[in-house]
Amino acid sequence: MLRTHQVRGAQGPTLTDLKPQDAELIQEALAGSQEAYRQLVLRYQRPIWSLLQRMVRDRMLAEDLAQEVFVKAFRALGTFDQQRKFSSWLFKIAHNTAIDHLRRKELDTVALETPNGEPDLLAVVPDRDSESPDSAVQRQDLARDLEASLDRLRPEYREVVLLRFHEGLTYEEIATVTDLPLGTVKTHLFRARKAMARSLRARGWEPKKR
Repeated sequence: MLRTHQVRGAQGPTLTDLKPQDAELIQEALAGSQEAYRQLVLRYQRPIWSLLQRMVRDRMLAEDLAQEVFVKAFRALGTFDQQRKFSSWLFKIAHNTAIDHLRRKELDTVALETPNGEPDLLAVVPDRDSESPDSAVQRQDLARDLEASLDRLRPEYREVVLLRFHEGLTYEEIATVTDLPLGTVKTHLFRARKAMARSLRARGWEPKKR
């Protein structure tokens, strides 16, 4: 996917607590092995590209930015804190790279915020236990509308949604990646979910009664 051939506060895990493959590759890369770093790129290029692509909404631009992320990471590998997760360190570099780009380009976004009490976006997901014969088409339609709703979010909201639900980061990890207070991360997620629910309702998806 990437055009490269040389190149996921408190005490955290040590280097030996990382996945053994990561720990070994990091040590070899720090010792000068470009092949070891290439393996790290191959391991993490897809989630990094996916995050960037959804933040900037341009596949080719996301490839360029991902290339930039891994070049930056290669140059800064000697500063990598061995008590941190390598994936979180990469996501932080990707976050900073995307935000720098968005600030330069000043991309237009729609600020979608809803009051408390809006139905949760997950409530509109069809129940597979009672799905109709055309449920596969319905799920495809929902996936398309979810993606469209995600694209309309402000970049900072979109990013925390992706890091939480697509990459599976904890609130604390998201706070580290984005340099946001933990409470702000939770607020962004709350507002993003409510905004997406409102957008989905406008597209005809009504939440199920509980």
